[in-house]
Amino acid sequence: MIYYIFFSILLIGAFFCAYRMGTADFRRRIIPDVYLFPFLFAGLLVTTFFSWWPITIADSVIAGSMGYCLGLIVGFIFEHIKKDSKYPPIGMGDIKLLGAGGIWLGTQGLAIAMIFSCILAYLWNIKKKEKYIPFAPFFLTGGFLSFIIILFLL
Repeated sequence: MIYYIFFSILLIGAFFCAYRMGTADFRRRIIPDVYLFPFLFAGLLVTTFFSWWPITIADSVIAGSMGYCLGLIVGFIFEHIKKDSKYPPIGMGDIKLLGAGGIWLGTQGLAIAMIFSCILAYLWNIKKKEKYIPFAPFFLTGGFLSFIIILFLL
């Protein structure tokens, strides 16, 4: 019984943190660490202690590392391509969010989430024609869709 209560508290906390990260990035183009680190820690707890979770702890840690490194590489490449901007093309909050998303989703889920989030962000940019795209709301939406695909199709 306590096992399920603890799991429910972790999921509710993770949803709250995800919502706050998405709205903060959409409004202010910043992902606060006060929501990001509990989100990451809750993902580690879920993948470690809940054996029926569809992502194993090994896949979770590998995907978290891959997400973080992928964000760093993309940010580094685009920063050196586009030097005239005063803002970096990808922020450290987005990079940390990719790592946290990898912990929650695993390697397959991270790849699916990245595809969804890039398509959603591109479509939003076509419609709004803004210079800066808040990536967190799109990544969190893509991550949620990816998790649904993992649960029901894979």
